[in-house]
Amino acid sequence: MSARTPFSQAEYQRRLAKVRASMEEAGIDLLFVEDPSNMGWLTGYDGWSFYVHQGVLVFPDRDPVWWGRRQDANGAYRTVWMGRDDVRFYADFYVQSTVCHPMQDLAELIAELGGERARIGLELENYYFSAKAYLTLVESLPGAEMIDATALVNRARGVKSAEEITFMRKAARISERIVDGLVARARPGLAKNELVAAAYTDALVGADGEWGDYPAIVPLLPSGTDAAAPHLTWDGRPLPDQAATFFEISGCYRRYHAPLCRTVYLGQPPDDLKRAEAALVEGLEAGLDAARAGNRACDIAAALARPLARAGIDRAARCGYPVGISYPPDWGERTISLRAEDTTELEPGMTFHFMPGLWMDDWGLEITETILIREDGPAECLCDRPRKMFVKD
Repeated sequence: MSARTPFSQAEYQRRLAKVRASMEEAGIDLLFVEDPSNMGWLTGYDGWSFYVHQGVLVFPDRDPVWWGRRQDANGAYRTVWMGRDDVRFYADFYVQSTVCHPMQDLAELIAELGGERARIGLELENYYFSAKAYLTLVESLPGAEMIDATALVNRARGVKSAEEITFMRKAARISERIVDGLVARARPGLAKNELVAAAYTDALVGADGEWGDYPAIVPLLPSGTDAAAPHLTWDGRPLPDQAATFFEISGCYRRYHAPLCRTVYLGQPPDDLKRAEAALVEGLEAGLDAARAGNRACDIAAALARPLARAGIDRAARCGYPVGISYPPDWGERTISLRAEDTTELEPGMTFHFMPGLWMDDWGLEITETILIREDGPAECLCDRPRKMFVKD
């Protein structure tokens, strides 16, 4: 087992058991996992190699096999818990070739391991698995049956272990440091790129003696009317006076995240923004009280919606999603959504970014929490910072 593997062997075996049970239920003989978050969760693999084809083969009765580009095998040897014989690679001439495809090599490996006629699960709705990859794999394994296994591993990740929650608490301390720095430094005229540079320093230096990893999403910080658009990043323009800027960030520790969003108003906020803040905080706290084991995802959304509706705010978006281990471009787990249509029952150990951001026609406001569903009582907020819009006059 690699010295760099972040979790115990018992923890990895627990994860494999959950995935294998889901495979058996779905009638899957062999699972091919392309998502780097799922690869890391199952094997410990950690590297910036997800721009090329790679994956993990999961079997019902033997250790997983990591497969990827030859030069990345050295990273696998150093990070996965399996033995060297379970690290397999393809030659570099496959990379970005127009005459051959890495999936041809994967098909040969699957056949070698006895899966040429297997029911093979694939993560079809995935950032990292292309249409060409699917077509090539189907063509190269004509005797196999391809099964859509999208989110099978993601759902197995939903309830966090004690070891994972420890990592998320470390990420939360880093999130607090980042937000503290952003609030302290924000002033009219400060170039946004300079503010983000300082935030990255806080993120990577870490907190409480623990180092910070790169987050799956870059800092988002639109100001004024631009804050109506939730996913704008930064440029070289200065922070404006008499305007709100929200900051959407997350600390990251060993790929685990704890997102935290806060808003800063430089100047004196108008009354309508203050009323929106009050309704948002009321809804956030009502949602936290509804976030209890045995309740449903939609119960959180409904609790949030009532104070917003009384304030005349129409918020037509989900208000949260599960978080944990992740790689770019997203720190969400892409399973449960905190919205009216999702009746998933909440279980102890689930972790969510409770994200009731407001993005109106010409303004925006974000005050959010990463929450942990507990055995009893309302959810725990992993970060501990005032739930308010920070005003700097």
